[in-house]
Amino acid sequence: MPDEATTPPLGRFAPSPTGALHTGSLTTAVASWLMARSAGGRWLLRIDDLDAPRQVPGMADDIMRTLELFGLYWDGEVSRQSDNLETYQHYFSELLTTGLVYPCCCSRREIALAASAPHPDDDCLPYPGTCRGGMREGATVRSWRLRVPDEPVCFEDLHNGVVSQHLGKRCGDFAVRRGDGEIAYQLAVVVDDHLTGVTQVVRGEDLLPSTPRQVYIQGLLGLARPAYCHIPLVAGPSGAKLSKRDNLVSYHLGSWRGKEGALLLGVLRFLGQNPPHGMAGASCDEILRWGAGCFDVARLPAAGGELVIS
Repeated sequence: MPDEATTPPLGRFAPSPTGALHTGSLTTAVASWLMARSAGGRWLLRIDDLDAPRQVPGMADDIMRTLELFGLYWDGEVSRQSDNLETYQHYFSELLTTGLVYPCCCSRREIALAASAPHPDDDCLPYPGTCRGGMREGATVRSWRLRVPDEPVCFEDLHNGVVSQHLGKRCGDFAVRRGDGEIAYQLAVVVDDHLTGVTQVVRGEDLLPSTPRQVYIQGLLGLARPAYCHIPLVAGPSGAKLSKRDNLVSYHLGSWRGKEGALLLGVLRFLGQNPPHGMAGASCDEILRWGAGCFDVARLPAAGGELVIS
């Protein structure tokens, strides 16, 4: 097995084509690109198009053109979740062999009504285990759930340190496949990263609470765990997380056209990398080259906030 300390990382950026990039998702892309490139690694692009009904026509192309506009070029071919449907089913079958997967007839509304604890901030309703002993007679399967252990799942995050979460208290048995056969995100993303050999995952800290579920699945399937780094979020003027409608960065809309360098410098400052004032007016390629040469994960801020453009 290669030495992880010396093997160049393989990073990735995996946007969903449900809307244009915004300054927050662009910041994640930049951080991911810089972390991979600064260590002499490669960077992949994956389009997470599993949720077909929410996709916006032409948005995948807009995302790719936007990344290119900012000099964020990827290695190899673009991959898509929609190409992996058969492979997802294979790994679902592998989970079935563990004896830990069972059918569930509970609706989201029923789970919400049964939840005694406040809903967590990652929108995962804690499942009370209603169907653990079997579904009620005549009920329809709405999902297939994975039993979680009665102990914490732990991993080390490159920015947040050791993360420990008791899945039973946080989310309960969680869905790995829907009743209609569609694979749930938590299983799909594990398979996606495994198929492309991803060894480094950089993404927003809003996804940190769901990562222990993915770590648990990796362990059950015997798959390698990537190094994770969850970065602080860019916030809107009110301090809230940006939505898909806020601060759009879109090639086809022309937003930020001609001001790419200024935005990129603002992103680097947000990430705590402090580019020199003399870089004002530099091209995106020059800015990214400087960033890749100087990037230090230790300088990432402890908390997010507004992205300031000067």
